[in-house]
Amino acid sequence: MLKAGDKFPEFALQNQDDKTISSADLRGKWVILYVYPKDDTPGCTLEGKGFSASKADFDKLNTVIYGLSADDSKSHKDFCNKYDFTIDLLADTKNEVLDKAEVGQSDYKGTNYWNRVTFIIDPEGKVAKAYDGVKPDGHEKQVFEDLKQLQAQPVK
Repeated sequence: MLKAGDKFPEFALQNQDDKTISSADLRGKWVILYVYPKDDTPGCTLEGKGFSASKADFDKLNTVIYGLSADDSKSHKDFCNKYDFTIDLLADTKNEVLDKAEVGQSDYKGTNYWNRVTFIIDPEGKVAKAYDGVKPDGHEKQVFEDLKQLQAQPVK
């Protein structure tokens, strides 16, 4: 898995509205990119609701939030509509970003799912912090506190 200091892979992926979101568009902003296993599952719903509820706080820190999974944009749209998410979900149906970010997979009941990880990406496109083995309930609070600390550090 990528770690702090690594360059996050370039990407151009569709969100739930079939709009292309690219890493180039995000330069100059802080980015929270959380990887989750599957749309409309209990842990993934908790995580999406948590980040949606905190979006305004992240906005104040010039930070955008994206969920990322291998589900397609239609599945993402249904998931967002069902739970009124206010964040974008990115569709990596070819697993390109997931592979390049070295996210890894785990077996659950005979099916491989991408691991639940989160990256804080700085305005230059480098990983500022990476979380592995994320527990979804309340994760957004820890990410927010860590983000504030990272932003308070002097630029190197």
